[in-house]
Amino acid sequence: MKKINNSTKVIVGLSGGVDSAAAAYLLKKQGYDVHAVFMKNFAERVGPGHECPWREDRLMAYRVATHLGIPVETWNFENEYHAKVLRYMVTEYQRGRTPNPDIMCNKEIKFKLFTQKAKRSGAQLIATGHYARISKDTRGVYHLHKGKDANKDQSYFLAALDQSQLRSVLFPVGSMTKPRVRALARRLKLPNADRPDSQGICFVGKVPMDAFLKRYIEPQKGDIVDTRGSIVGTHDGVSYYTIGQRRGINIGGGPALYVVGKDSKRNRLVVGVHDDLALLRREITVRDWHWLGGSHRFPLACTAKIRYRQANQRVTLRKTGKTIMASFAVSQRAVSAGQTLAAYRGSELVGSGIID
Repeated sequence: MKKINNSTKVIVGLSGGVDSAAAAYLLKKQGYDVHAVFMKNFAERVGPGHECPWREDRLMAYRVATHLGIPVETWNFENEYHAKVLRYMVTEYQRGRTPNPDIMCNKEIKFKLFTQKAKRSGAQLIATGHYARISKDTRGVYHLHKGKDANKDQSYFLAALDQSQLRSVLFPVGSMTKPRVRALARRLKLPNADRPDSQGICFVGKVPMDAFLKRYIEPQKGDIVDTRGSIVGTHDGVSYYTIGQRRGINIGGGPALYVVGKDSKRNRLVVGVHDDLALLRREITVRDWHWLGGSHRFPLACTAKIRYRQANQRVTLRKTGKTIMASFAVSQRAVSAGQTLAAYRGSELVGSGIID
């Protein structure tokens, strides 16, 4: 637990959502000198009917700050967001991979640039409304744990954080359930107490991924083939699809088809049925391995997830040269290169890497 005193300045990232609003209230109640910042990271029109909601979000953040009686301002990280998150995202899709922009946004924007500017502004700590928890051991090492609410746990999105970031952040709602947060917000009469949770790309909003990517990647017609190599349709570009995807293939007259492979060199999309063996992998190669709270010995028996909403799966991690081989007890469906594998021991997220 980080030291609390009345002179400790904390800057809360107010997103306009109820979780960060509740976080700001809890910190003020605990005696912190609470300030709020709304981060403006993306403000472009993303297509007909898909306006970026930043204006609405900022208005709500300011209403919350006024309601709580805390100062608030806007910090603009649009250029950095484009350079660090959008460019990475588009490049990965162009390579036929499926990145996780939320994890990169947390690593480079929310818990790096935001933290750095907060400290230049005199803050000792920052805080967000993430459902995750942090502990500190007797050696002074910080550890990231799942949030108490299993349905809302967001530790997966924080899998790329390091010690300097973990020691600088507070997650006030991490030990609460979402219903309890909602109840608190209603009791406080917060203006966003019943506002729906945000969805979609980090700071962009809910927009079809193919429509968003077409802003940056030119369409390129190609063949859709089945697992035997027979042409069954056409597509606008393999970059717009991800492994396991069903929607958007637009081939009717038979069983539901899923993306089981992408051949970027030949611009071919490979499709199969739900139980196609091409969708299953028991062993996964992971690169760029990163420990969060101290290294562990290999081989490491633990659990892991390869996407946010997945239940933890039993796995053994082995180091092979510069990469990690993850051997799962049960074959994993729709493994997507570019996604993050997050490894857990109990509630603690101990390490992560990028799937190849």
